[in-house]
Amino acid sequence: MSTKELIQAELDVLSDEDLEALYAVIKQFMESKRHAKPRSLMATLRDIQIDAPPDFAANLDQYVSGEKRAEPDLH
Repeated sequence: MSTKELIQAELDVLSDEDLEALYAVIKQFMESKRHAKPRSLMATLRDIQIDAPPDFAANLDQYVSGEKRAEPDLH
């Protein structure tokens, strides 16, 4: 049975009041689909957050080599 047929079978048992409520939900769903834009790569990249020390970018080579540590030494 196709999805449309399954939906139709469910619609056939709904009351008029429930159909009106469902129609409002469907209209809202369709409106949100019309206005939704795919996010750009740059928008996605802007959301990336890195938890690192303030000098991490300037001293990346020292952090990678182990000369500096992101976490304080536990003694």
